[in-house]
Amino acid sequence: MAKPQGVKYRGSIHDFPNFDPNQDAEALYTAMKGFGSDKEAILELITSRSNRQRQEISQSYKSLYGKDLIADLKYELTGKFERLIVGLMRPLAYCDAKEIKDAISGTREQDDVVSEDLVQQDVQDLYEAGELKWGTDEAQFIYILGNRSKQHLRLVFDEYLRTTGKPIEASIRGELSGDFEKLMLAVVKCIRSTPEYFAERLFKAMKGLGTRDNTLIRIMVSRSELDMLDIREIFRTKYEKSLYSMIKNDTSGEYKKALLKLCGGDDDAAGQFFPEAAQVAYQMWELSAVARVELKGTVRPVDNFNPDADAKALRKAMKGLGTDEDTIIDIITHRSNAQRQQIRQTFKSHFGRDLMADLKSEISGDLARLILGLMMPPAHYDAKQLKKAMEGAGTDEKALIEILATRTNAEIRAICEAYKEDYHKSLEDALSSDTSGHFRRILISLATGNREEGGEDRNQAREDAQVAAEILEIADTPSGDKTSLETRFMTILCTRSYPHLRRVFQEFVKMTNYDVEHTIKKEMSGDVRDVFVAIVQSVKNKPLFFADKLYKSMKGAGTDDKTLTRIMVSRSEIDLLNIRREFIEKYDKSLHQAIEGDTSGDFLKALLAICGGED
Repeated sequence: MAKPQGVKYRGSIHDFPNFDPNQDAEALYTAMKGFGSDKEAILELITSRSNRQRQEISQSYKSLYGKDLIADLKYELTGKFERLIVGLMRPLAYCDAKEIKDAISGTREQDDVVSEDLVQQDVQDLYEAGELKWGTDEAQFIYILGNRSKQHLRLVFDEYLRTTGKPIEASIRGELSGDFEKLMLAVVKCIRSTPEYFAERLFKAMKGLGTRDNTLIRIMVSRSELDMLDIREIFRTKYEKSLYSMIKNDTSGEYKKALLKLCGGDDDAAGQFFPEAAQVAYQMWELSAVARVELKGTVRPVDNFNPDADAKALRKAMKGLGTDEDTIIDIITHRSNAQRQQIRQTFKSHFGRDLMADLKSEISGDLARLILGLMMPPAHYDAKQLKKAMEGAGTDEKALIEILATRTNAEIRAICEAYKEDYHKSLEDALSSDTSGHFRRILISLATGNREEGGEDRNQAREDAQVAAEILEIADTPSGDKTSLETRFMTILCTRSYPHLRRVFQEFVKMTNYDVEHTIKKEMSGDVRDVFVAIVQSVKNKPLFFADKLYKSMKGAGTDDKTLTRIMVSRSEIDLLNIRREFIEKYDKSLHQAIEGDTSGDFLKALLAICGGED
């Protein structure tokens, strides 16, 4: 395939010096002659030649031996290794034909001269075709995303975010569905960054159980001479590991050796960005700073609410022999917390009974924890979770971190009041009694609910980033100086506003070429590390933080029902819909599917009702 003039390629495979196609054809013939084949020789030769050179070898092989080289390779090799080697021998266009970009090739404009008026018009047309329209005008999405130049569309996406407060991806997810939604998201990702799109595809091809070998082979073959180095940079940035290491751990045999050759090297400096990747990370923080994400829960107040009818239906469900769990689940999971409190009062007025006590006597286990949790006012529920995390032998530090590192000032203050009311002891005193050292200081600081709520201060952000750089990069700082720096760093993370911290983390990348989260994980340990990481992840993307927690609660053998219940209850009216979207984006399965595969019975029914739908 001819390469356009003036285009700089950053592939891992290049033309082999002193190339002799006849000599290579002879070497391959020898490797496949007789009993068995020399797979090492085949692997070494083919992965060391560019695609153009491989085509010349094929021609020489045909001339010298009157045989088709691909046919011989297919005969001698087997399995995934055979598919990979044969893929390398095909012309690049053969592989590219399978990629989405070729589904729209020949229609996209190539002119990089951009009209500002047309950018504004396209933003308006996309907005009207989706957000402002009853139903969606798919044709408008196809026309604009399928025809405009990449440079033009990048400006459209930036302007769309500024104008609407939403990234274009969020509108596509909200307005489109099925394969068409996936196609449009893939187009947007390729426009934003083709290497990032392929890095994401490679990661998803190898994560979890099993490997999507067809996807892995197709991308490694088709991108090896174009932008594999860029893909590797983005892969390290996004996934905290090198592409090389993931291939090494996920494949085996000659297949693995060939893939590693195509990868071209191991980017093993944990947490460090390449210069280009650092720019990407810096820009990601910039986008995060201007995005106005609308948080949505899955549980909302029911229309035509009738607390009297609900109280009577619940009493009937629990009266007499047996319990009607379906009615209990249906009512309680489809009412807002404020409506549940009205039902509770009405139940007391009508029947002179405590609804919570009746529910406790009628249901049990995981279902009881979930339903009773939904019946509690949010602040009292969080207060109870904190109390349970500190009572008995041992402390559930993860639960303490999850709650205190993610709640707003108003939520924290309400929790403190509820804790005092319910347990006749201040939350600060409880934390002081049950934790120690820096971890205790951090939790108590968070429990004051005094985080700044203003915007960013760029000059202060640079100073804060410098403190972070000093404490996180200089491991051999004298102990006295280090204690002082740790105190300053704790103050920054525990008291600065979220918008300001986003700017601090951005400046940290600019200053050090490292990601602050990676660096905390590397330089710190234990509970202090965990709470600082939780704060950073919440600042980056709080719904994604909870999506990760939910995934881990259901991953592997057994289920962490307490964490699953706590998050589903506490986020149901705040941002569970956002969490659902982050979950499917990262894990390639919906939260609904994960719950369905990991729980059962009435607990499953109630969780799915709170989840609110299948993505």
